[in-house]
Amino acid sequence: MRLLHAAAAITATSALALTLTACGGNDSGSTAGDQSSAPVSSPTASAAGSAPADNAAATRDSDSGTGTGTGTSSTRCHTAGLAFSFGSGDGTVSSSDDQQKLAVVLKNKGSATCSLQGFPGVDLKASSGSWSLARSSVTPKKVTLAPGGSATFTISFLPWTKDSGTEFKATSVVVTPPNETTSATLTWPGGSVLLQDGATHPGTYTGPVGD
Repeated sequence: MRLLHAAAAITATSALALTLTACGGNDSGSTAGDQSSAPVSSPTASAAGSAPADNAAATRDSDSGTGTGTGTSSTRCHTAGLAFSFGSGDGTVSSSDDQQKLAVVLKNKGSATCSLQGFPGVDLKASSGSWSLARSSVTPKKVTLAPGGSATFTISFLPWTKDSGTEFKATSVVVTPPNETTSATLTWPGGSVLLQDGATHPGTYTGPVGD
């Protein structure tokens, strides 16, 4: 009987030892699994953290490129780089007393592309003084000129006739390109003009470049 109880005790002890060993193995495996999974999320977090910095760098590069005016943008056309002429061939105009139009051509004589946008300054000159022309209501547009390219603007004017009003004996026209302070002078081909320098809506005025 004692031998049977001893054998039963040994069997129970062995079973308990095996059970404890198995439990310890599972705990160790679970801990190792937790530790091995931690670095997996670390690179992801690092990449997410670096994304705003990369985007900021891209934004700075883009802003820098825009700010320096590089790429397809062009510089403003300067007076010294332009040739001035009339667009009617020989520069003559009709003898009619109706309102007439005279095209003025601005040609890029430089080696680089440039652009114009806005109204030119236009002054008619006579021995009696100078007359700065009013501007039309046309909205200016940007005009880009490749080397050798040209653009025009139009001077609309009312010729003077006897008994029509005050005569302005124009002899030359002074043209200042948009945003420039230096001018070019051409001989006025249209003869005397009806002076309307004080009129609200004069019949003599200038349009923008590219009209």
